[in-house]
Amino acid sequence: MNGFAANMPVALKVFLSLAAMLLINWRSKNLLASVLIATAVLASLAGFSPSEALDVVWGRVSSRGNFGLAFVVAQIIWFSSQLKEAGVMRDLVSSVRSAFPPRMAMASLPAAIGVLPMPGGAIFSAPLVQECDESGRVPADLKTLVNYWFRHIWEYWWPLYPGVLLAVDISGVDIWRFIAMQLPMTLAAVGIGWFFLARKLNLDGGGGFSARGLHGVLRSFSPVLVVVAVYAGIRIFVPAMAELSAYLPIALGILAAMAFVQAVRPLSAAAWRASLLSPRVWKMVLLVEAVRIYGAFIESRLPDGALLVERMRSEMAACSIPLILVTMLIPFVSGISTGLAIGFVGASFPIIMSLIGADASFAEAAPTLALAYACGYAGMLLSPVHICLIVTNEHFKTDLGRSLAKLAIPVGTLVAFAFLYKTALSAVLPAL
Repeated sequence: MNGFAANMPVALKVFLSLAAMLLINWRSKNLLASVLIATAVLASLAGFSPSEALDVVWGRVSSRGNFGLAFVVAQIIWFSSQLKEAGVMRDLVSSVRSAFPPRMAMASLPAAIGVLPMPGGAIFSAPLVQECDESGRVPADLKTLVNYWFRHIWEYWWPLYPGVLLAVDISGVDIWRFIAMQLPMTLAAVGIGWFFLARKLNLDGGGGFSARGLHGVLRSFSPVLVVVAVYAGIRIFVPAMAELSAYLPIALGILAAMAFVQAVRPLSAAAWRASLLSPRVWKMVLLVEAVRIYGAFIESRLPDGALLVERMRSEMAACSIPLILVTMLIPFVSGISTGLAIGFVGASFPIIMSLIGADASFAEAAPTLALAYACGYAGMLLSPVHICLIVTNEHFKTDLGRSLAKLAIPVGTLVAFAFLYKTALSAVLPAL
């Protein structure tokens, strides 16, 4: 590696690789190629030799968790195809449209799917959003953003998400206190998403709320409820399964739901064969694998033995950045680099906790934790390697860079709210 790259800040190397990804995707419209090239750029700038880079790639590809992720991604597409072929998806969209006003109907579908901690779960909700626009009047860019934004409104506090559980574990905050602390962020996300995105939807038909339609929603949503019930049951009553593989509970939940749908609305062997062998499945799995390999370099140790994210923290400290900015920047950079909640929590929360102090009370820690989580989440939403954003763009055939640009204002508004919320918590909690 030349001297210029060796002296370059690690954060700049990461951002250059992300910029390369966006530029190549803009020019080639090939997400898989752009992610692979961005990974090569990052590996080169970070000083990995070809053999060291191959070791990082093989370590990720051969890991047990990686096989689990690939299988669950394939399952999601198979399950989505089954629901469509069996008519369940059509019934769900129809009942949602009869139960809610049109704009709320389109936003509520990805929100409903969002209760499932599926990796790349936006693959599942994107076809539902598409079905809500029978006339094709809603621009693809707007459908992309609505699907992506409302798919993620729960992950601030919903305890089925690994990122939430990891944040609770690292911070030592009681789970119920953490949920109460984070709930206002979900409410803010709903309001911001409505103001900047959902209210712009130009949809035909529909009326007000309907109790009969809501009953139909629950009936059509029953396969998803099977997934939630099996997943939650395993996590609560058979935690050893989750320890064996983080993806095993959700995989078994999806399998149970697929068996349930097959029992009530059976598909033919020919339909199953077409679904299982669909090129779309393997294309999506390869894309997710490429993103995970990029993430492996973010999480890896540099050739000199230092963790990449720890090096970024040290560089920020050396620049005498104010503590409040460090609290915001470290999670944000971790989020934009990994595209995962568990990624930014794992990379940044140990550092944030060291800044807060081990003896801090909940009243002292909560404001900083809330702000740090919100900033990490903002980085995750703006990450070009966030699997949900990638698969949503792939489904709607929209441009990744343009989607990120249009997310900037709502995400920025969310960070501004988080800063005000942190200020309010700092004033109110010590007095309680």
